[in-house]
Amino acid sequence: MLNYIWPAMILISIISATITNRIPELANSVLVGAHNAINLAISITGMMCFWTGIMKTAEKSNLTEKISKIFEFFIKFIFPECTPKSKASQAICMNITANLLGLGNAATPFGVKAMQELQKSNKSKKTASNGMIMLTVINTASLQIIPTMLCTLRQKHGSENPMKILPYLWVTSLCALTVGIVAAKCLEKRKGD
Repeated sequence: MLNYIWPAMILISIISATITNRIPELANSVLVGAHNAINLAISITGMMCFWTGIMKTAEKSNLTEKISKIFEFFIKFIFPECTPKSKASQAICMNITANLLGLGNAATPFGVKAMQELQKSNKSKKTASNGMIMLTVINTASLQIIPTMLCTLRQKHGSENPMKILPYLWVTSLCALTVGIVAAKCLEKRKGD
């Protein structure tokens, strides 16, 4: 779908700039936008490398098992098909931990690994299991204790106090996560359906 949306947006921009005689502004916008995108990518790369390394170290040092004990009750309730020491459970725990730290990009590999592990135990390979759907909901409406990426972006764009939004972020994230989990639990497929 995006293969059609992006070319359409580019074509509409060029046509609009031509009709309104604003080709120089369009060319300038393209160059400035590309420059800003590169600067943004470079500014967040260091932070992303650091936290991704921390998460990989945690995985290699068996810290994932200790973290999974912290989330054991939550995992049993939300993902009843996962055993506490399974690979799926550990990947889910690391995914949740990365999301709590606001590291969406570091959470992605753990989310993919958890989905692969959940798919192994999925009886219907063509449809998502309840656990897979729940993991998607938790990733989409994740609670972030320390929104690292957001605070980095706010600081880069001149915010005097990038952490000022934390209480509001916690409340909205918790509300979104609660509604998502309740909705997923209410709508999940029952055994035998």
